Amino acid sequence: MEIEATDANFEQEVLKSEIPVMVDFWATWCGPCKMIAPAVEELAGEYEGKVKVVKVNVDNCPETASSHGIMSIPTLKFFKNGEEVNSLAGAQSKEILKEQMEKLITG
Repeated sequence: MEIEATDANFEQEVLKSEIPVMVDFWATWCGPCKMIAPAVEELAGEYEGKVKVVKVNVDNCPETASSHGIMSIPTLKFFKNGEEVNSLAGAQSKEILKEQMEKLITG
């Protein structure tokens, strides 16, 4: 299950999460964001309980996008214990995202 984060709850949902988190920074008008959305949604289901999947609409959450240096979307950031451990910009394949989620769990 994907969680929609806001400027108000980002810290609670991501930085204070007890499990690793993949954050999808996106916007409704972004074509590549729409392209990867099904893969992100599938992975949210496959990794439920192991990796939290959080979506941040950059138009609705300018503070969060700015504080995390989002320059282009989609950008996927991976957090573990409140720390960013990796970041990918642009549309990625489900395989690459899955690889990153496995690294979050095992590494």
